Amino acid sequence: MSATPPPQQFGRYRILRELGRGAMGIVYLAEDSVLTRTVALKMIALTGSDDERDTAEARFRQEARAAGGISHPSIITIYDVGREGDAAFIAMELVEGRELRELIREGALSAPQAVEIAALVAEALDYAHERGVIHRDIKPGNIMVLGDGRVKIMDFGIARLQEPTVKTQTGVLLGSPQYMSPEQISGQALDGRADVFSLGVVLYEMLTGVKPFDAADLTQVLFWVVNLPAKPPSERRPSLPAVLDFIIARALKKRPEERYATAAELARDLRACVAEVRAAEEAARSRSDTNSARTMPLGEEPPANSVDVGTMSEGLLELRPSRRFDSAKGLARLAVLPGGSDGTRSRAGWTVQLPELKRRRGLDRSTAILAATFGAAVLLAVAIVLL
Repeated sequence: MSATPPPQQFGRYRILRELGRGAMGIVYLAEDSVLTRTVALKMIALTGSDDERDTAEARFRQEARAAGGISHPSIITIYDVGREGDAAFIAMELVEGRELRELIREGALSAPQAVEIAALVAEALDYAHERGVIHRDIKPGNIMVLGDGRVKIMDFGIARLQEPTVKTQTGVLLGSPQYMSPEQISGQALDGRADVFSLGVVLYEMLTGVKPFDAADLTQVLFWVVNLPAKPPSERRPSLPAVLDFIIARALKKRPEERYATAAELARDLRACVAEVRAAEEAARSRSDTNSARTMPLGEEPPANSVDVGTMSEGLLELRPSRRFDSAKGLARLAVLPGGSDGTRSRAGWTVQLPELKRRRGLDRSTAILAATFGAAVLLAVAIVLL
């Protein structure tokens, strides 16, 4: 659509201002003059010959009306569909939030948040699938995240209206290639498992920040989606638990019959792994905090108040050597850190019982010199006796 001034009136809707625009159309803030409510009005250009426009409009009305019959907390409510001139429109619920693609771009999602969002979307998709409605274009740009953590899936039925730009031997592509299922690319008949695949791609991107099938050109993208498995997400983000590798691998199976049979099954697995994902996230954060602790330069005395040995919990201390351990000065460079409450060894160093350790941060330099002198005197005395 060209960047022309917005119309003042569109059917019974009075245009207030533009909210945004994308590849498929422009979204306006509008007022319904009949029901006196504020709506989001999406206008989509109808292109081609008169017959092609009429066919696209009929298909759009059928799909949008089916989606309009869905009432679910995680799906944008559709109020009305229609046509004005060469543009179709859809009037829908107005919500305040941010598109998921913006949050992914900013790296604003933790792993537990990503799993929660995917579970909410999966539950909403299952609700729609049970009523015979397939989205066909699940992607971050069609998922709105509200301020309270809820989600709203947008554009149900609109994917069917999009003018196809890629043709295959068996048909045309309707949707976003990087998020499409293999059967969608091949032009085969679709069911709800196509949306499951797309949601698996979205979850992968939320967790890693990259798409699993992201190539330089469209032909390569299509080849990867149809033929090549994605790398496990834990290879890109090692802190992720293996359970997410398994869940995503099943969602991204090339053959629909090997995937989750329903979006509800995917949602259940995601709900079941939340505690494990949260524990892995906390463990990764703890390791990061430990690794970022300041290491003392060689020869520098640690601050006198660097560690309060008397406050160590469970009677345990952990000794961690410097990465550049030096036999002469190593003892002065040992850091005294809290150990695990179960007394097990830590990856960071050794765990020992407090009674085995003097309750001092380190050795005083003068004490070390005195001990060395005493040791030398003892050795000299032994040598004299033996001689």
